[in-house]
Amino acid sequence: MYSIKETYYTIQGEGFHTGRPAVFLRFSGCNLWTGLEADRSNAICNFCDTDFVGVNGPGGGKFEKALSLAKHAISFWPKNSNSKPFVVCTGGEPLLQMDQAFVDAFHKIGFQIAIETNGTVNAPKGIDWICVSPKIGRKLILKKGHELKLVYPQLNGDPKQFERLDFKHFSIQPMDGKNKEKNIQETINFCREHPLWRLSLQTHKFLGIP
Repeated sequence: MYSIKETYYTIQGEGFHTGRPAVFLRFSGCNLWTGLEADRSNAICNFCDTDFVGVNGPGGGKFEKALSLAKHAISFWPKNSNSKPFVVCTGGEPLLQMDQAFVDAFHKIGFQIAIETNGTVNAPKGIDWICVSPKIGRKLILKKGHELKLVYPQLNGDPKQFERLDFKHFSIQPMDGKNKEKNIQETINFCREHPLWRLSLQTHKFLGIP
């Protein structure tokens, strides 16, 4: 059973694939926060900016079979498109639910599969794009992928501690919230001083799209 908070078609707003059309599949549930505001102050990831509680969002629901979920997701992709369908699996934490049956079913439908994960759970084989966003305070299990995208700054979170991990791209993204402008400037300064890292901005928030 797969529990999905919401499914929608939009433009990827952050990280390496910024600007790319994608179906977003938001999984319900996370292992670093309940998603309830009453628990935010004690959460490992208390700066999360997404709603991943329940299955009542647009395009949400429970899906017993991976293939039925894949068929649901493909219904959001433009009809008669000549481009390969692209799905971004996010949450919450998608790897709490994604399994080999999921990967195989989505590939069977024709999707290229990307995930955005906190890296605390191992991934099934065959995922086309793995983006790990470490959360300081929780052990990183998934130490290999395509992109490491760090929200910055985090308490005791020096980005340089991740530079020797096996990723092709390193992105750093200013933390949203009351200190947003200060965090943007600090992130810009860090990128200037450490050119291994690319600046990632949440452009979907600037544009007012999901």
